[in-house]
Amino acid sequence: MVRKIAIVGLGKIARDQHVPSVEKNPDFELAATVSRNARLDGIDSYETLGEMLAARPDIDCVALCTPPQVRRQYAVEAIEAGRHVLLEKPPGATVAEVQSLGALAGRHAVTLFATWHSRYAQGVEPARKWLADKTIEAAEIVWREDVRRWHPGQDWIWSPGGMGVFDPGINALSILTHILPAPVHVTAASLDIPSNRQTPIAARIDFLAATGHPVTADFDWRQEGPQTWDITVRTTSGTLHLSAGGATLTIDGNEHLAAPDTEYDGIYTHFALLLAAGESAVDLSPLQLVADAFMLGNIRQVEEFHD
Repeated sequence: MVRKIAIVGLGKIARDQHVPSVEKNPDFELAATVSRNARLDGIDSYETLGEMLAARPDIDCVALCTPPQVRRQYAVEAIEAGRHVLLEKPPGATVAEVQSLGALAGRHAVTLFATWHSRYAQGVEPARKWLADKTIEAAEIVWREDVRRWHPGQDWIWSPGGMGVFDPGINALSILTHILPAPVHVTAASLDIPSNRQTPIAARIDFLAATGHPVTADFDWRQEGPQTWDITVRTTSGTLHLSAGGATLTIDGNEHLAAPDTEYDGIYTHFALLLAAGESAVDLSPLQLVADAFMLGNIRQVEEFHD
C-alpha cells in the first residue's frame, strides 16, 4: 500500500533529508507540502496545515519538520483530523507535550512516530548488539560542530524551546540511549549561554548509568573545520568507537564498518512498518536527558554570538 504524505515545514532539513528519503521509498508518495514561504516544483503546496487537511482527505500521513516550539499545535491538528504523524527530532519543546501527543494519537487510533534519525546510522545497531553482553567501564561523547554551517540564520534555535547546542547534541544522546544496555541519568551539567542568546552554545554533562559506570558528554557549537561526532565506550572486553555520527564503527582500533549516510531512509522504512502494524513509537529518553541537563545545569554566561 502506497501512502500519500505531506511535509509540513520546508526548511533545510526537509529539503536535504526528508524529501529525498520520501521520494526513494516505495511505501510513500510525496503528495503535498505546507509552507508559507517555500514550495517544491510539481508538488501541491498549501500555506497552512488546516488548508491542506481540508483539501486533501486522501493524504493520510504528515511529516512535521517545523521548529519544535510550534510542532505540538500542528501535531494536534493532524491527529484530530485522523492523520498519522511523523515528528522530526527533537519531537517537541517539552517532554510533557509529547507525552500528551502520544495519548492523543492513541485515542484517535493513529500512528505517532517520534523520530531519532541518528539511531539509523549504519554503525549504531551493530554497536548496540556488541555492547549487549559487555561489562562497561565508561563512555564518552564528543559532539562538536559549527552552528553557522548547519543552522545559518535560524534564530529559533536560540529561543526557549530551540535547545541551542542540544539540537545536535540530542542526536548523540539518542544513540547513547539506544546502544547502552542500561539507562543513564544526569548528575551534573554546565551550560555556556551567549550573553545575547537564550539557549546554550556549549554544554558539558556528567551521567551515571544504572549499572554504575560514568558517562560524559562534551557538546560545542563553535568548532570550525572538520566536525566531530564521536562516542567511545570502554568495556572490559575492548573499546568501541562510533565516529561520523555513527556511520563508522571501530573496536579496539579495527574498523568494522564505514557506511554512507542512510539515516532518513531508515526513518521512513520504520514509519512504514509502524503504519502497517498500527503502532506508535514515542521514546522520549533523549529529550528527558536534555530536560534534566537544563534542570541541573550550572549556567555560565559567555561572550555574544553573532551568526
